[in-house]
Amino acid sequence: MSVLYADDYKPTFQRRTPEEYLEYIRQQNRGKLKLYVGAAPGVGKSYKMLFDAREMKKDGTDIIIGLIETHGRKETEDAIADLEKVPLKEIDYKGKVFYELDVEGIIKRAPQVVVVDELAHSNIPGSKNKKRYMDVQELLEAGISVLSAFNIQHLESVHDIVAQITNVKVRERIPDFILQKANEIQLVDATPEVLRKRLIDGKIYKEEKIQQSLQNFFTLNNLGALRELSLREVADDMDEKISQTVIEPIGVKEKILVCVQYSSTAEKLIRRGWRMADRLNAELYVLNVERENIDSLSAGKKQIIEEWKSLTNQFDASFVLEEANGRKPADVIIEVAKRLQVTQILLGQSARTRWEEIRKGSIVNEIMRETKYIDIHIVADQRV
Repeated sequence: MSVLYADDYKPTFQRRTPEEYLEYIRQQNRGKLKLYVGAAPGVGKSYKMLFDAREMKKDGTDIIIGLIETHGRKETEDAIADLEKVPLKEIDYKGKVFYELDVEGIIKRAPQVVVVDELAHSNIPGSKNKKRYMDVQELLEAGISVLSAFNIQHLESVHDIVAQITNVKVRERIPDFILQKANEIQLVDATPEVLRKRLIDGKIYKEEKIQQSLQNFFTLNNLGALRELSLREVADDMDEKISQTVIEPIGVKEKILVCVQYSSTAEKLIRRGWRMADRLNAELYVLNVERENIDSLSAGKKQIIEEWKSLTNQFDASFVLEEANGRKPADVIIEVAKRLQVTQILLGQSARTRWEEIRKGSIVNEIMRETKYIDIHIVADQRV
């Protein structure tokens, strides 16, 4: 009797192509990723991760420490005492010695599972990979499972929301696909009151940072909002994973087009568009319309376009660069929207004054007149 696994089910019972079989085998040999997510430093992510690691060791799993940040916390240091540790890799940079995860050493050791803390960390120049999440991807590809942790403010798509909540722009970020591809996600939760008490007791930062942190990042309002954000993001990810297992009738596929120009809100619009696309399970396109010849763009503009492309790629979306060639930007947007068969367009607030709109016409109105069956979303600058 043959057994049909859920992973093998295809509604049309088509045979897999050789390429699909190779990808299936690769995925089966790939390590598993478990993420511990928290609202802020001090919720207990590392402690919970190490508790699980010790339990796995008791059960006979070959598990080691690749890197753990104890931040001087005694309970964290005690939790790693009986776990094998791979020495960190020394890297010389500008006359100083830094220590990073030794990816090659871990692969050579070939454990079943490795603990790698601080997933959003940026590696020192000279490291094999630019970011630690890239190190983790390499370990997973080598067939090694990984336990890792990060705080919600480091997730790329919530960057602007976190900045609005805390007035802090987080520099180190991880792409959302890392969260989406995790095999297991565990939310490690603590109330704002408990977190502030841990901070006051010196269990999160050293004494010289406590008062400043209480007044800035660790306010009750900030912690409450970040806690709500972490709960929502993890719940949304779980909902998406469940919905992917349900076979639904084929209908109109949602496609979202985000239109960006050279302004401070461009990256925010891309993130906003991705959050919409993620919730609607839609394809995402990012469009920039250039009035001048693309080859003659200044170095500054080319750099900005590369940054847009990089962010777009992180969201597994498509970047479209179009020359106006004498056409109005609205006409180019309409043409691209029809060509891609998009169902929704996301635009930032127009920079035109009311008088300019009366004289030159409204870009939004022009697009709406020519795209009857496309929803248009206008996002105010302060809400992007």
